[in-house]
Amino acid sequence: MTVPPRVFGIAGWKNSGKTGLAVRLVTEFTRRGYKISTIKHAHHDFDIDKVGADSFRHRQAGAHEVTIVSGTRFAIMHELRGDPEPSLQDVLDRIAPCDLVLIEGYKREPVPKIEARRIESKSREPLAPTDPHIVAIAADHAVEGTSLPVFDLDDTVAIADFIADVVSLPQK
Repeated sequence: MTVPPRVFGIAGWKNSGKTGLAVRLVTEFTRRGYKISTIKHAHHDFDIDKVGADSFRHRQAGAHEVTIVSGTRFAIMHELRGDPEPSLQDVLDRIAPCDLVLIEGYKREPVPKIEARRIESKSREPLAPTDPHIVAIAADHAVEGTSLPVFDLDDTVAIADFIADVVSLPQK
């Protein structure tokens, strides 16, 4: 029986600093010796394949899944072809075992998450008051009126320590 992965999310509006925080956290946890996976939710159509590449041509021809394999990495592209978007749990069930899965996006999923806030973000409306799964806030400005822990958006070490505590990540 496989153990479900530890999962922690990073939520926020567009341009709130989610990706920068995710990248810094992956770097920090990896430096500490942990195996980290990430899942990024996109609210738009995206493609990781190059037009004209063999794998692109396989997908265009109608392949359900296309796997590209080399000596350094492999990627599996799964075409939905009208099927519904997979749930977060469906995606978690497919990834390889790791110490922690950091999720960027998936604002409404019932997983512990930190809300990223930047003055330049698309919206300044706080998510925390309406999401009981937000357990902390990371911001580039002062945050008032919350009982949640508030971190400086750039204090990666403190945020990583907090996440490790929340998900009970074993010491390395």
